[in-house]
This record gives sequence, structure tokens and C-alpha cells, in this order.
Amino acid sequence: MKQNKNGVWKSWNENLVYTYTNLYKVTSESELQNAVLENEKIRFFGSKQSSADIAAGSDALIDMTSYNQIIGFNDAENTVTVQSGVLLGDLLEAIEAKGWCIPCLPDINTITIGGALATGTHGTSGKLLCEYMTQCRLVLANGTIKIINEGDDLMDAVRVSLGVLGVMSTITFKCEPIYTLHVKERPENDSEWLPKIKQRLKDHDFLRILWLPHTSKGYVITGDKINPDTEVIENLGPKYLKHRRKASKILYKYSHVFPWITSISNKILAKAFFSSKKEHKGSLYQATVTKSRGSTLELAEWTIGIDKFPKVFEELKAEIDKWSNNSFIHIPMDVRFVQKDNSWLSYAYKEDTVTMGCVSRNAATADTYEAFKSVEKIFLKHGGKPHWGKRFAAKDFELSRIYKKWEDFKDVRRQLDPTDKFLNPYLTKLFNLKKLADAS
Repeated sequence: MKQNKNGVWKSWNENLVYTYTNLYKVTSESELQNAVLENEKIRFFGSKQSSADIAAGSDALIDMTSYNQIIGFNDAENTVTVQSGVLLGDLLEAIEAKGWCIPCLPDINTITIGGALATGTHGTSGKLLCEYMTQCRLVLANGTIKIINEGDDLMDAVRVSLGVLGVMSTITFKCEPIYTLHVKERPENDSEWLPKIKQRLKDHDFLRILWLPHTSKGYVITGDKINPDTEVIENLGPKYLKHRRKASKILYKYSHVFPWITSISNKILAKAFFSSKKEHKGSLYQATVTKSRGSTLELAEWTIGIDKFPKVFEELKAEIDKWSNNSFIHIPMDVRFVQKDNSWLSYAYKEDTVTMGCVSRNAATADTYEAFKSVEKIFLKHGGKPHWGKRFAAKDFELSRIYKKWEDFKDVRRQLDPTDKFLNPYLTKLFNLKKLADAS
């Protein structure tokens, strides 16, 4: 185990900066246990790509990125077991080579498995990634190992845990046979794609909508399972489409100073980069997963029950199109769909949901990005839930109203971590434990 002293920790876009006293770089479960046992307070991190302040802020930190081995496969049960620091992309590549997949389609594959599970990473038209976990080994605050299996009482609490119940050591996932998707992409007016959501979820195996704020248009992406040998006439659109991020960076350069520039920029970007029809096929990951993301982004994402979404969408659209506020939103807002589950802190607990992402292309000025506030206000009003790994201001009071198992989760947290070893200042406030922290 490597140990560094007195350094500086920075998130991927440098919006979060902390000093630390001890940094442990672990490669084995025993090293992970020792690091936890040696410290009164400790946090752990992977690729540092969370916009929420959950990964650092303690004097002692554990870097999980070298704890990244794929331990093995069980061919009889179609399962794979990995260390929690393995990158999602490496896991997907390994199981694809076996002819398997985990039918969860996250937007980014450079995050660690442990971080993805802790924050409820999801894709679209399926379940959260954590729903495919069948077993995990959890390092508790006292350094011991707790094995949690599918069906155990604790599993629904552990699946999405914000890393406050313990440190994920190894995880076993249930896989399915891989499949090929025939993907079609095209622009549609809001009046066309919005009322078709439920029917399209029935008709297609994959659905994702990139909504283009201030344009009244969306970009609809559907996918259907096909035989791998089926011929598809590929149309990837004009070659200049690959320059969308560069064009966005240029057009949004001064949007934090003059927010109304965003409305004009969006119309230009929609016409240039979201007006083409496209068609292609590929395996699940080749066809749909974004391979990387620039660190210039800052993100928020909110989730709402599918039946409430049309009303929330229309209210949000009306709000951000008012010239009396500064809530101009950069392209695109990613609209995805998650199937209901039983995980306590899941966005889809007991109901099918729609998720809506909000992006600021200027990460350094994200604190003054009014859109984050407007989106949160409207979604909270209707019982929406924030993505744990992205930006939001809601704390214990609001969260207790929208998560039915919030108090139960807090009880489990106190049982597994009675000394609050895994809490940092942000998480302490999130769980309304500030008075306790001040007293200690």
C-alpha cells in the first residue's frame, strides 16, 4: 500500500479542492481494511468525476483506482466479480468479450464501479446499474468485512449508499447475453416527441431524447434489437458533427456574462448538429455508450415519475423561456428512462421514472448558473429526486419528503457507522448531522 502525505485533492474540473494529511493507494482488500481501521475519518474516491461533494473533504483519503482487477467469471451463472476500483469501460469490454452484457447504458464509461454504484448510475430504458449486483463485500467502519447477497435485508439499502455504509470491496454482477441494436436518430418538435414517450418505451428496446432548450425541439434516439447479421445502411450524418463540443465551447464562452447568448447559441447548435437523421447498428455498448466526457462540464440531473413528467416538462419549458430570468440552459438536456426497483435511495424506487439532465458547459462559473436553481425548484415542487453524483442543494428536510425510505436508510447508516467515520462535511449536512458534528 502506497501512502502519500500532505497533498491536495482536486475534482476532475477543479471545482472541488481539498487538502489531505494521508492518501492511501490500495491494491488489495487487506490494505483497504487497514486504511479504514487506521483513521477516525476517511473518504474514498475513483475518477473524481462527481459534481456532488461526496468523495473527499477528510484528512484521510483512499484512492481506489489501483484496486481495479477483474477477479473472475462464473460461466454457469453468467456472473462476473470485480474489485470496486475497476473502470466501467474495462468491465464492459471484459464481459462483451464473453458475449455478455449488463443491460444498463450509462452515458459515461470512465467512472469506477464503486463510484457508479454509490451514486446510482443509470442508463436508459432499463434499471440502475446497481440492480444487477448480486453480491458485494463491504468494508465496515471497524475494518471487518460484511458479505451482502441478493435477497439479504441490507441489499436494498446498500445498492445506492453514497459510500456512507462502508467501502465497496468486490462486487459480483449478473450478466445477460449481449445483443445488437439498430439505432435511428432524428429531430422532432416538442409537440411530437412528448406525447409519444410511453408508446415508444413499449415499441423500442432503447429510447433517449436530447432536448434542445429554447428551440422547442428534441433529438430522438431509438434502438431495436436485431440479429447481428441484419444489414443496416449506415448513415452517421455529416463529418462536421464531431465538432459539436468545440462549437459549443466557443458559442457558450461568454454565456455566464450574457445569459441570453445561450438562446441564440442553442438555435445555431440545433440547426447545425441536431437536424440530421442518422442510422447505424452495433452491439449494446458500441451503439449507445458515450466513451468519454470533457472536464469542462458541470452537471445536475433530476428524476420524476413518468406520469408527472409532461406537466413538469411544460412548466420547466415555460420558466426558462421567460426573459425575466437568467435560467438559460445549454444544449442538450438529456432525457432518459429508468424502470422501477426496490432500492431505498434509487431514483426509481417503486415507480418508472424519467430523468432530465442539465449541463453547464462552463464548469468554472457553475455556481452562478441560474438554470440549476430553476430546474431544482420545479422538480422538487413535484416530488422529483436529484442524482446523487451531480449538483443539487436539497438537504435532509427535502430528501425525507421525496425518499420514502430516507429515515430507514439513516438508521442503517448509524448502525453500520456509529462513529460517522465515512461522513465528510457535505454528507454531514446532507443527513442533518451538523449539530452532532459541531458537538464532537
